[in-house]
Amino acid sequence: MQDFSKLRVWQHGHELVLRIYQATRHFPPDELYGLTSQLRRAGISIPSNIAEGCGRSSDADFARCLHVAMGSACEVEYQLLLASDLGYLSREAFDDLTRGTIEVKQQLASLLTRLKGTGKAKTAKESASQ
Repeated sequence: MQDFSKLRVWQHGHELVLRIYQATRHFPPDELYGLTSQLRRAGISIPSNIAEGCGRSSDADFARCLHVAMGSACEVEYQLLLASDLGYLSREAFDDLTRGTIEVKQQLASLLTRLKGTGKAKTAKESASQ
């Protein structure tokens, strides 16, 4: 079992969620149960699935959790675009959050590649925390 909080990708995912919460505080009240909730839940899913994967014992389970996190990051990327197009996000906030999302996606892809290449989840997890 690996301490998920030491993984850079988890740390960046967590920071992204905090920024998403801050940005969505300014969304219209009628979006509270719509886009606000959906964007927050998709964002939370990223570090949550990384954490869950760290608690799994097999490479396959860890990789599955990372793939779910990647899917959630893709959802966030689209939902940020929608929020921007609806005028809920400033250009600066959109650019910042999108950059953060893309960074997390790249880190997830790198970790998945290392996991596949090593065949050992522990080795991939340990290298991701450095």
